[in-house]
Amino acid sequence: MTGDADLSRIGELFADRARSRILMALDAGRELSAGLLADEAGVSRSTASAHLKRLTEGGLIAVRTHGRHRHYRLAGPQVAELIERMLELRPPAEPVTSLRAATRAAQLRLARTCYDHLAGRLGVELMRSLLDHGYLTGGDGRFRADAAGRDRPAGPGHDIDYRLTGAGRDFLDHLGVALPVTGRRLVGYCVDWTETRHHLAGQVGRGLCDRFLAGGWIERRGVHRAVRITPAGADAFARHFGLPPEAFEREVA
Repeated sequence: MTGDADLSRIGELFADRARSRILMALDAGRELSAGLLADEAGVSRSTASAHLKRLTEGGLIAVRTHGRHRHYRLAGPQVAELIERMLELRPPAEPVTSLRAATRAAQLRLARTCYDHLAGRLGVELMRSLLDHGYLTGGDGRFRADAAGRDRPAGPGHDIDYRLTGAGRDFLDHLGVALPVTGRRLVGYCVDWTETRHHLAGQVGRGLCDRFLAGGWIERRGVHRAVRITPAGADAFARHFGLPPEAFEREVA
């Protein structure tokens, strides 16, 4: 027999600022070295090692050892979903006090990865385009926190039932999108914490993100989750999704 679940043990793992920064960096969906994570968290290598050990033992991250080097990743999509749900409940963000922080905040709001799919303004605009063209159906991409308890992607039975249409499958084939074979739902979504709308997740969300990276439409920016929209990507998003190029012309460098 076991006792009741102790949520405080999970809460303690998130409660430290350095550990939270490590988890946010890994929410980009990549493996990162201990050294890079130490730099991202703003702590020494030895301090980062202690934090990484706690996160690994707590089941939030996994480690891959290659010789003398260790690379870390989130333990799975359920951890990424937990991070995103917590971001929805976050208090108002702290004031930005440096040009570097302001630049990063603007980059994250424009386009970023949310584990294995796209978020930010680019993510929600892509989902809106798919809905407008009839490639997705079941909702309108808007977030409504109503009293009936609907629109809760973390609550089974309360989420929006987005579905991929036949035209949507043809469109994905036309783009050359390969849907990953996973146990996750075909079409999922998250409530975007900067745009307060839905962005596309699930197998379709990951397939599109993989296609855009492989095709050079977007590029990763260093360690953190922001991605850069390339000139070729801005043109492709305009042609295939009807997103106006001017939406990305003033992108933060």
